[in-house]
Amino acid sequence: MASGFFALLDDIAVLMDDVVAMSKISTKKTAGILGDDLAVNAEKATGFVSSRELPVLWAITKGSALNKLIILPVAFLLSAFAPIAIVAALVLGGLYLAYEGVEKIYEYFFHRNHDNEHRVYVDKKLTLEEQKVAEKKKIKSAIFTDFILSVEIVIIALGTVLEKPILFQILVVSIVCVIATVGVYGIVALIVRMDDFGYRLIKMSSKESGVLVAIGNFLVRALPVVIKSLAVIGTIALILVAGGIFVHNIEAIHHFSDTIAVPDIIKEFMVGLLAGVGVVLLVNIFKWVLKQFKNKVA
Repeated sequence: MASGFFALLDDIAVLMDDVVAMSKISTKKTAGILGDDLAVNAEKATGFVSSRELPVLWAITKGSALNKLIILPVAFLLSAFAPIAIVAALVLGGLYLAYEGVEKIYEYFFHRNHDNEHRVYVDKKLTLEEQKVAEKKKIKSAIFTDFILSVEIVIIALGTVLEKPILFQILVVSIVCVIATVGVYGIVALIVRMDDFGYRLIKMSSKESGVLVAIGNFLVRALPVVIKSLAVIGTIALILVAGGIFVHNIEAIHHFSDTIAVPDIIKEFMVGLLAGVGVVLLVNIFKWVLKQFKNKVA
């Protein structure tokens, strides 16, 4: 009896070791989206008055957790009864990620003069009620964006363990989701308060120039640079993740990529970039046709 009990414990230990190992692999696979999630939410959580940044971030975090609670059961049901749907969702998600990455590059080069929308949230001319409405609007936008990214995180994580039993899938993907939520929003909280921490260090110093002042000034000046850097890294990562999805899940692309003697990371980036350019062109053509149609009707 005792030997059976210890054998059960040993089996559980082995299972958890496998789960942890696969969780690491799945987390690496989703790193690109996590980077974009981090960049997007850092941008959306800034631009408010200082006292509202953390409450806004907490509201977004709760929305993100709810998103994953909705997505996970659906994903596990598809995995159990229609695993081909997971692959299809991966490819469709890859097209979206490639589009988002290339669309950001397109926007940077052709629409750089657009107004920075987040400035309105700290405009002192807004009444308290208007600020609350604007805040809620931005929170909803952030949660919607998080939902799309969460779908991709779950699908990509699930794609790494499709051949495993359903319990194994549930454990691995759930761990990845916890890391995605707690890790991303924890880091975002540190980022959005970085400038406030810098100001506190400056005030703590009794001298106009010293170690605390230097560190404080560095943190204050580093915040916009960090957010911009995350946006760039996130964009590159989106294209890489999309390319990896296509290379590993579309047989024709996989075989073709094997004939090209360049590092895998370059192959994946080029495939993701080409796919993204194609989708952006199709979307822009569709928008143009729709606009022409509306003008004729009007």
